[in-house]
Order: sequence, then structure tokens, then C-alpha cells
Amino acid sequence: MRYDAIGTRENIKIVDTSKNDNIQIDILEYQKLVGATNSSQATRLEYLQRQHVCPRQAVIYITNSSVKVEPGAMSYFQGDLEMVSGVTPGNFLGRAISGKLTGEGTAQPEYRGSGMLVLEPTYEHNIVLELQKGEEIIVDKGMFQCAQGSVTVKPFMQKNISSAVLGGEGIFQMSISGPGMVILESKVPMCEVDIIEMDNDVLKVDGNFAILRTAGINFTVERSAKTLIGSAASGEGLVNVYRGTGQVWLAPTIKIYSMV
Repeated sequence: MRYDAIGTRENIKIVDTSKNDNIQIDILEYQKLVGATNSSQATRLEYLQRQHVCPRQAVIYITNSSVKVEPGAMSYFQGDLEMVSGVTPGNFLGRAISGKLTGEGTAQPEYRGSGMLVLEPTYEHNIVLELQKGEEIIVDKGMFQCAQGSVTVKPFMQKNISSAVLGGEGIFQMSISGPGMVILESKVPMCEVDIIEMDNDVLKVDGNFAILRTAGINFTVERSAKTLIGSAASGEGLVNVYRGTGQVWLAPTIKIYSMV
């Protein structure tokens, strides 16, 4: 059965579609919200709409498969789907600790079967990826939203003290490995993400606006120059350093949004 009524409403536009054999993901965008009940609310909504600040919502069509969702992200689901919490008396404490450290939920509920799963609307931007078998990415805290059941999602501990304490990312980030499709939440759209390809290379970044890196990239924090005096004179001090082969995704405009 195909559930397509949600994407045919006049005020909703499908802005992205991704699919494989068992999963289809539609990203919806509400073009205009018309339910304001007072002038103050209507004025704020009108301003957001003029600036094209639109709520977005992910709809996942599942066929004899499963998806795992960040707790609290599910809005509703329809069809022959069973929700499994993923928490047992034996693993509750460990999941609670890892969730506290990574900023993610205690456990990702899993929805199995065939049907439609709709996530909560958000003003953040959705990034949909399909990871191949053995492909692993490390993402910023709080970015994970949903993944196909075949995807492994687990805490990733920084490999050295400098990156954990000084890098602005915390001790733990999130490791996501394929195969399967993944939905991430980003504070910037993909058109403002710079994908840096690295081949046994070095990338130095002034700030913590790298939102994703592949597993072959090592992350440290170092002085911007070889000496303390040189670092101080440059005005940069410490920089985040990425070494290896793979990709680093940079979102430099995050700094701009924090200023306005």
C-alpha cells in the first residue's frame, strides 16, 4: 500500500526523495502555515515565510524492513509496523550513560514491518545519505534523526585528549556505519556545506564547524603555528586539525547564524 496523501496537500512540497529496495524517504516542506489564531503569531509566521524559513518533515515508507529513530522524533506511523524499544533491563544503564554523553536518546526505538512513518516537523535542515557496507561517518552531537535498521549507530570516543577537551565537540560524538539510509538534522542546508576531499592530506579549521567526517580522518587540536608566540601573533591560537583520507564536511555559515 502507498500512503501519499500527505505529500499532495496544497501547502506542502516534496523537496527531496531518496530510496532503495526497502525504504523511501520524502522530505516535505510546508510552504505556508495558515493556522495562526492571533495577529502577533500571524506576523511572525509571515516574516518567516517571506524569508523562506519553512518547517520540514521526513516521511519514511517502509517495505518489509525497519528503521531506528531518535527518541521523540516520531510524529505518527501507519500500517503494519511494530515498535520495539531496544531497551532491556540488561542494557538500560549502559544506554542511559552513552545517551547522556553523546546528547542522543537513551535508545533508538525501531519500527519494523511495512507502512509509513512520519517524523516531527523541524525548522532545521534534513540531510539524507545512503551509506555502503563498511562505510562509517562521525557526526556532530544531536545530528542523528533516523536510520535504516541495517545501520549501526553508536557513541564514538575521541582518540586523544586535545580533541576531546579543546575541540568543541566533547569527548563523544556519534558513529554511524552502513549499509543503509540515514537522516541527519543540520543547522545549515546542503548548499552551504563545503565537502572537502582529502587524500593523505591535512586540513586546519579555525572553529568547530566541521559537522561530519568519514572514519578515515583523524581529528586533533593543535597550535596554528609551530611556536606559542607564532600562534599568539597570528590571532588564531588553536585550530582543529583533520588528517588522513576521506571527507570532512564544513559548515562555515554556522558562525553567521549565531551572530544574528
